[in-house]
Amino acid sequence: MAKIIECVPNFSEGIDKKKIEAIVDGVRKTEGVKLLDYSSDKDHNRSVVTFVGSPEGVLEAAFNLTKIASETIDMTLHHGEHPRMGAVDVIPFIPVSEVTMEECIEIANRLGERIGRELSIPVYLYEEAAKCEGRRNLADVRRGQYEGFFEKIKKEEWKPDFGPCVMNVKSGAVAVGARVPLVAFNVNLGTNNIDIANNIAKKVRFIGGGLRCVKAMGVKLQDRDIVQVSMNLVNYEKTAVYRAFEMVKMEAKRYGVPVVGSEVIGLTPMKALIDCAEYYLQIENFSMDQILENRISE
Repeated sequence: MAKIIECVPNFSEGIDKKKIEAIVDGVRKTEGVKLLDYSSDKDHNRSVVTFVGSPEGVLEAAFNLTKIASETIDMTLHHGEHPRMGAVDVIPFIPVSEVTMEECIEIANRLGERIGRELSIPVYLYEEAAKCEGRRNLADVRRGQYEGFFEKIKKEEWKPDFGPCVMNVKSGAVAVGARVPLVAFNVNLGTNNIDIANNIAKKVRFIGGGLRCVKAMGVKLQDRDIVQVSMNLVNYEKTAVYRAFEMVKMEAKRYGVPVVGSEVIGLTPMKALIDCAEYYLQIENFSMDQILENRISE
């Protein structure tokens, strides 16, 4: 089998379709990669792109996307509900086939060095690529966001891993890393009270005493006049999607608030959704071999 790496960049534009398409074209026009999916959220003012390819292909595509985004997005004008610190906020590499985590870490380092050198954007390595434990958690790296980084970057402990030691005014900073697959999962609530969403998020996320592999925050969806608990399940096998969903429902009950929907952002592993089907349908002795598409692909 060929070596395949997945890359899931998040960039800070979710409204202007012309800009979004121009940035995604940086992936489309790169040889050795396949664009799998991209989606945008107006309230978050953010887009998520998913592509796969050879190690060299994903490296080149990620750089092309970053270069176009840095030329297209002006962070001094950016506003959105989702935390962010740069035009391209985060670029994770995920091993898929015949590739080790160490190889993804190497690609993250090579991309980070190139972004810093050619685009003059400060780069922070995170998750498995982090060079120190304090930078492993993306939330810690991003804390302060774009506006706060102008002072944060001056501190010795927040000197970038690559690039200039001053903030790029137009493009901000970027986090580049290597990680296992995660599930981006949001639960919408039947209220417009952001305090309720924030309180539930604090209860659900691990740092607040909640589920081990969940990061969560409250987000207001202006167009729908509701709020949501936006979550990243960083290891869906240890913390299943249905478990996070049920905990949000349970916490929402104390406020008399219903769950009115949920959404998966970007691509997700099949097993993450099969686990939900097994739980809610109470399926006994189910095997992945029973999935028609799996048998056909064999």
